[in-house]
Formats: sequence, structure tokens, C-alpha cells
Amino acid sequence: MSKKVLVLSGGFSAEREVSLVSGSKAAEALRSCGYRVIEHDLADVPAFIRVLEQEKPDVVFNALHGNWGEDGEIQGLLDLLQIPYTHSGLKASAIGMDKELTKLVCRSLGLKVAADEKTTLYDFRDKGTSMAMPYVIKPVCDGSSVGVYIIRTPADLAAIDYSGGDHEILVEKYIEGRELTVAVLNGRALTVTEMRPKSGFYDYKAKYTEGMTDHIIPAEIPAAAFDTALRYAERLHRALGCNTVSRTDMRYNEKDGLVVLEINTNPGLTPLSLVPEQFKHTGGSYEELCRILVENARCRKMSR
Repeated sequence: MSKKVLVLSGGFSAEREVSLVSGSKAAEALRSCGYRVIEHDLADVPAFIRVLEQEKPDVVFNALHGNWGEDGEIQGLLDLLQIPYTHSGLKASAIGMDKELTKLVCRSLGLKVAADEKTTLYDFRDKGTSMAMPYVIKPVCDGSSVGVYIIRTPADLAAIDYSGGDHEILVEKYIEGRELTVAVLNGRALTVTEMRPKSGFYDYKAKYTEGMTDHIIPAEIPAAAFDTALRYAERLHRALGCNTVSRTDMRYNEKDGLVVLEINTNPGLTPLSLVPEQFKHTGGSYEELCRILVENARCRKMSR
């Protein structure tokens, strides 16, 4: 009998709508592969646990994005329940979601990252920063370029809008150059994509609005930089202990070379998403990608 897969999407983060699209698309693909599929919108945790008890899925397909979905929270719950799930486990998810911890890992591996200061919005408003403009302000823990501000002049500071003054932020040196990403599948980097937004920078709107960004695949960068980008992504994937798939975002210019921005341990699976596009470029299909994720699902085993 085919595996029963519960596709989990929605959730409580700012990326809820993207997650619902990822989940719907993945569920459709998994049905076409012959799996028995249940879809669940995570809006209430006790209700989710009741569904798990009633349906007893063989695998949870984690299509959640952002906080509570790819930061180790849901992974820890499924570990305790001993239900295998797709994508990375608790440790890799928690570190990958925290941009400052990811940078510490990168530095230990010799991967270049931008200079930064970790602070809170309250302290930033009160004390300012020693970082020279231009710089970037971003949440320590969030994805999909949610809450990212490029500060080029003092007037840009007025746009900053976070809930709560204790919100942890990074004030990070702005790296000019090309926006690149590399997907890693089962330890092997697929290719390098350059994202060229038609206006502004590669923010949430540019990522998820059709026609707003051109994807250049493979990226038109020097061969040495291309190979280095592949190697950086593979090394970070291994160091964090990512399971099956990850996507590492970088910037490139001739002066700074390659600079790692962040890693995504649960990358999007929408029609505009970068990992399915790279997998297709290497000859794979969206359905095969989802099948690989299910067949590599795991949870942390309890020792008795």
C-alpha cells in the first residue's frame, strides 16, 4: 500500500499565504505519484494533533514557511510524536532560521559573510549604529525577505516598521552586486541562479509576483565564482546537517567576491520557487522532487 502523507501548510508566520500555495502544489504532485494525501492547514495546534492521531500518516510533508514552521518548532513536536517529516530536523532548522547563528557557522567554515551588528529595534532607535550607510536592517529570524530594509540615506529609516521594540534585528553592511542562489539536493549543489528584479530589490513582492523578477539559469558569472558558489552551498548544507534539500542565497561582485546572505532549510515549492526551477533545469520534474522529499523523510529516533 502507498504511503499516507499529510501535507502541512498555512501556519502562523508572515509567510502563511506562500505556504498554502506550496502545500497545495505539493499535494497535487504527490497524488499524481500515487501517495495517499491529506492536506491540513495549521491554524490550531490541538486540532493538528487530533488529525495526526486520527489519520496516522506515515509522513508529514512540511510545507510550512517562516517562524513556527521552519525554525525547529514543528520539527521538535514531530520528533516527540515520532512521525517522520520532510526537510531538515530541529537543529538545522533552528540554526538556519537564525541569520546570526548561520553567520557564525559560515565564518567557522571560512565562508565570507557581510559585517553586521545584532541589536534590538529599541536599542537601534536609542543608540544608532556604527555601520556606515548603505546598510541593511533585517529580522534575525524570518524568511522570504520579510521586514528587510535597505538604508541608503537617513530618510530611509522612517520606513522601518516592526511590531515591538524588543524585535531582534541585524544591521548588516549592504553588499552591492548580483543576487544568487544555489539549491542543494541530497548533498549535491544543482546550479546557480541569478535573480534580477525588474525594480527595487529581491523582496517578498519580487519573489512571489509573477513577472517581477527574471531568473537567469545558469547564472552568467565567472566560472571560478560559479564553482565557488556551488561549493559554499554544499559546505553549509553539510555543516548544518540539512536533510534532503536546502537553498543558500548569496551576493556577488568583483570586489567582494561571493558573500553568503542566508540559508533556507525549507525552501518554497510554489510555481515561482527557485528549487523546483533548478531541479527542472537539471532534468528533474516537480513531482519527482516531492517524491524525493517524502522518501527521505525522517525524525529523530528515541533511544530506549
